[in-house]
Amino acid sequence: MGPPSGSSAASSSAFAGEQPASKPWYVGRSQPPESGWERVLQLFRKDELNRYPEETVNICKATVTASIVGLIYGGIPGFTYAKKRYIEQSGAEIYYNRLDAVQSAHRAAIRGFIRYGWRWSWRVAAFVAIFNTVSISLSAYRDKSSLSHFVAAGAVTGGLFRFHLGLGGFAAGSIFGALLGVPAGGLVMAMQNLSGETFLEKRKREQRELYEKQLIEWNTSLSITESVSKEADDYIQEGTEK
Repeated sequence: MGPPSGSSAASSSAFAGEQPASKPWYVGRSQPPESGWERVLQLFRKDELNRYPEETVNICKATVTASIVGLIYGGIPGFTYAKKRYIEQSGAEIYYNRLDAVQSAHRAAIRGFIRYGWRWSWRVAAFVAIFNTVSISLSAYRDKSSLSHFVAAGAVTGGLFRFHLGLGGFAAGSIFGALLGVPAGGLVMAMQNLSGETFLEKRKREQRELYEKQLIEWNTSLSITESVSKEADDYIQEGTEK
């Protein structure tokens, strides 16, 4: 058997030159970030599986739920109020029949439901979204869960909602929000304690497990590549000696 051609040797050298000298990007990326801002930014980034962190998903779920609750909370009284007001103010109107009168009253009630329900819906949804975003971001930045994070989140959210009323309204809203954050934060932390693992602890555990898994896969791939490269070098050496 003759010696291999120059193209074979070149391809083997190129193949050997492509061996990874360090860990691939996805191995290092799964390690827990060290700085607070990196942990906060990681909340809004997708992972290797194209998924957002559980905390971000929970914020979205809570916001949607809050919007539905606000719609119902404001819409039902608005429905009743609009219907009653329409009946009181439509005494002089002429209808073709009883069905026409009932349908007109129901249309007015539905408009009231949408009008007042929307007012409550977006306000409650915005409050919950800002509150959860601030509290979770503080926990991620400080890398721990604390009741003070919920108090601070309540103060920020309440202040923003009353900011248009001036400094006095901002202060009053902040105090009210901080007081509201105490029971809300206590409830969330109690639920996490009952589950036996906080969101931060769960995320750290999942990141560690994913990192270890990727590291094993990378080491396995590296060993296979080195084995193939060694066999190719031995083959080239044997061909040269012949």
